[in-house]
Amino acid sequence: MVKTILKSVRQYKAASIVTPILIVFEAALEVTIPYLMANLIDNGVDKGDIDYTWKMGLILAATALLSLIFAAFAGKFAAVASAGLAANLRHDMFYRIQEFSFSNIDKFSTSSLVTRMTTDVTNVQNAYQTILRMAFRAPCMMIFAMVMSFQINAYLSMIFVIFVPVIALALGLIIKFAHPVFKRVFKKYDNLNNIVQENLHGIRVVKSFVREDHEVDKFQSVSEEIYQDFSKAEKIVAFNMPVMQVCIYACILLISWFAARLIVYDNMTTGQLASMMTYIMQILMSLMFISMVMVMVALSKASGDRIAEVLQEESDLKNPDDPVTVIPDGSIVFEHVSFSYAKDPDKLCLRDADLTIRSGETVGIIGGTGSSKSTFVQLIPRLYDATQGRVLVGGRDVRDYELSALRDSVAMVLQKNVLFSGSIKENLRWGNEKATDAELVKACQLACADEFIRLMPDQYDTYIEQGGTNVSGGQRQRLCIARALLKKPKILILDDSTSAVDTKTDAKIRKAFAEEIPDTTKIIIAQRISSVQDADKIIVMDGGRINAVGNHEELLSSNQIYQEVYYSQQKGSETDE
Repeated sequence: MVKTILKSVRQYKAASIVTPILIVFEAALEVTIPYLMANLIDNGVDKGDIDYTWKMGLILAATALLSLIFAAFAGKFAAVASAGLAANLRHDMFYRIQEFSFSNIDKFSTSSLVTRMTTDVTNVQNAYQTILRMAFRAPCMMIFAMVMSFQINAYLSMIFVIFVPVIALALGLIIKFAHPVFKRVFKKYDNLNNIVQENLHGIRVVKSFVREDHEVDKFQSVSEEIYQDFSKAEKIVAFNMPVMQVCIYACILLISWFAARLIVYDNMTTGQLASMMTYIMQILMSLMFISMVMVMVALSKASGDRIAEVLQEESDLKNPDDPVTVIPDGSIVFEHVSFSYAKDPDKLCLRDADLTIRSGETVGIIGGTGSSKSTFVQLIPRLYDATQGRVLVGGRDVRDYELSALRDSVAMVLQKNVLFSGSIKENLRWGNEKATDAELVKACQLACADEFIRLMPDQYDTYIEQGGTNVSGGQRQRLCIARALLKKPKILILDDSTSAVDTKTDAKIRKAFAEEIPDTTKIIIAQRISSVQDADKIIVMDGGRINAVGNHEELLSSNQIYQEVYYSQQKGSETDE
């Protein structure tokens, strides 16, 4: 985990290296101050030597100022390094996520990825800054102070050695019991984020069903669990301070007792006692800071592990060593293709799909809910890889193509259409960022979107809210179809993407496709028979298998599933009339 995280330091290595160096100099100077103070008291104040007092006073002031300068620069570089690491971690995680296949994304929930890129990165940033400063300063201070105290009086300094194992044992126990609790808390943070996201995305549904109280209860329940876990962890960590204080005061009392006897017998001076007391505080405060660092590391380790999981995750889909970049046509062949989301041959959701689609054909797909219609078409642009068999596009296995080239040639319009905040033009140019205004209008005319865009006050410059909440479902679908057409794909897949469009508009869109893009292979998943009955061939899917393939007349005369769907819709339409 540590090695993975440190790879993101990159351009901030210099700041990360300079900080500990400056900290060492700061600690050395700070430890020198009590020694100089002892000389000032013993050789200047006690002896009444004003010149020596002034001389040592100036040296003390200069030493303190220099130590302050080193500390200030160390703080600056530590802040730069930690903030830079956090920025790089977010960058690396975001870019890694862009490379993920759908199966990789399925492994991590959306809320979990958000938590990892925010809360977890912040924890690692704080820990890194603390480590750069305290993790170097505290040991240096402790070692330097120990050396100086042993030079003053080795007998008294042995008192420190007695308490170090006590503190180390207490610290080890605190970390052992606190770390698992912190690890559990972050998983519950994922759940909390998930509840918030669901509530915000579905706020209209929540309000329409008057379920605000239910959502509040869900939120409070998870919040209470996080509160209880954090309280438990903080109670464990809280033992750190009492242990440290007991050790500090015990050391002070013991050293004061023994030092008083040494002063009486002239084996120790007042200045040495004063410096010794300062070194006591420096050593024990260093131990306290080390314990704080270790607690911070325990907290951040759970976050670091979660970040490393994302950075170490390898995409299931990779380009071949010598990828093909040109897709010759839109022909599609399924050779005994089976697929499992769990990658388990015993848990297949698509079974033995065997089919040939010629370039330029219009193919309809119908079937009940859960019949794997969407799974079937998602194998074409290689959003998933087939578990068994092969999918060929343009006569070659899709795994032979460069991913970006393949997906540029395949445009998908999903049932759950997504528009991003920005103008209509900006959303359309997701399909082709270099598209001219004329090309935008042409694509919208084919998708029957131009007619409603012209009625908007700012027309193509109209601002779309996040998720497209300021346009209707049908308008959103037509904009997404236009966006897909701008790619000028060899294969166009409409995954139930005209479900919110009326039958008249649906017919106009299909007619435009037939007349304007005859060379593009068009695959239309639909619930309405009317949306696919003019297709060159219609695929009937049932239970994850291809049940039948044929045109409208053939299926209507021979396929029971198709007949049931057709006559139930015909009956429904007559009832409506």
